[in-house]
Amino acid sequence: MLSEGFAALIALLGVAQADLGQTSTFVLTGTGRFAVFADTTSIQREGDLVRMRAFQVVEPSFTAGDAAYWGGWSWWAFDCAARTADRLDFASVREGGVEGPAMADDAPPYEAAPGGDAAELLAVACGATVTAPDATTLEEAVRIGRAALAEWIRASAPAVSPGRDV
Repeated sequence: MLSEGFAALIALLGVAQADLGQTSTFVLTGTGRFAVFADTTSIQREGDLVRMRAFQVVEPSFTAGDAAYWGGWSWWAFDCAARTADRLDFASVREGGVEGPAMADDAPPYEAAPGGDAAELLAVACGATVTAPDATTLEEAVRIGRAALAEWIRASAPAVSPGRDV
């Protein structure tokens, strides 16, 4: 845990310490370049409109500059009737849980194409997909997400025949 003085300094800089012990319900919605989790505890509904937070996990070797990252959070807005998605922001999360700052994503809403991250998140947010949580803490989501990424990479690698040069 951060000391009070250091936590205050980080808050002034627009960076937050993720609450690693916070209970959430993370549902793994897809794996590709990232492992993407819907945080179903964050769902806010108003008619056909839904807001939900999602976390994307990166590979363990992902760094930017000298910092290693777990991934990042985004708030999304979905129109369940129109089947559109709007990613509202992105806040990176460094190894250990330091979060932020959030950066706005000003792109307009778009159609959630089948098979894409937005469509998979929309299915959870709009109630079409209901599954048991895959994780209940951010650390657990990172561990599970990285295992899913490793399996996806292994399954996506071209097969190499013994005795053949590649």
